[in-house]
Amino acid sequence: MTEQQSRQQLLDTSRRLVELGLNRGSSGNASVRYDGGMLITPSALPVSEMTSASMVRMDLDGNVQQGGKPSSEWRFHRDILAARPEIGAVIHTHSIYATTIACLRKDVPPVHYHIAIAGGDTIRCTPYSVFGEQTLSDHALEALRDRKACLLGNHGMIALGTDLADALAVTVEVEFLCEIFWRTLQAGEPQILTAQQMHEVKQKFVEYKKRS
Repeated sequence: MTEQQSRQQLLDTSRRLVELGLNRGSSGNASVRYDGGMLITPSALPVSEMTSASMVRMDLDGNVQQGGKPSSEWRFHRDILAARPEIGAVIHTHSIYATTIACLRKDVPPVHYHIAIAGGDTIRCTPYSVFGEQTLSDHALEALRDRKACLLGNHGMIALGTDLADALAVTVEVEFLCEIFWRTLQAGEPQILTAQQMHEVKQKFVEYKKRS
């Protein structure tokens, strides 16, 4: 994929996040691995005003190679891509249900079997950290260990994927899971799947992917 194609895909994904109600205005950000570094959405620019040329190219040492000011959250994008070679894209949202659970500082338990899509039996929530700081990135990396998603305490969600399409699919699924968890908390005490039940689900997912 050329740089222009990657820039356009990043713009299209950012627009899609707004269309789906997962971000609004200038909230949230996204990045995609490119040429040993990354392309990332710019700082404080509403998606409605972004163009493909707005995307900022950085190396994985945190240096801007082309463009203006990167998202204030560039540190966790850089750190995730540096630590996780299998990951090609990172999405961060302030979506309603994920942020609600993050403000409760709760991990999302296996209330629904689709939680396995995020890579484990839970979606972990980090402690609170000030946005844009290295501490936030450090907490995120720990919460994302063996996972493709986490919640950021009193903040929002991070979702990972092999590419932007995969990361977007994880984002949508995690928001659904957070909504289900929130709704079950309103209705009563959710029934949590056991470790054995989740193990069986993961095996089923492996078989499903082999057939697809």
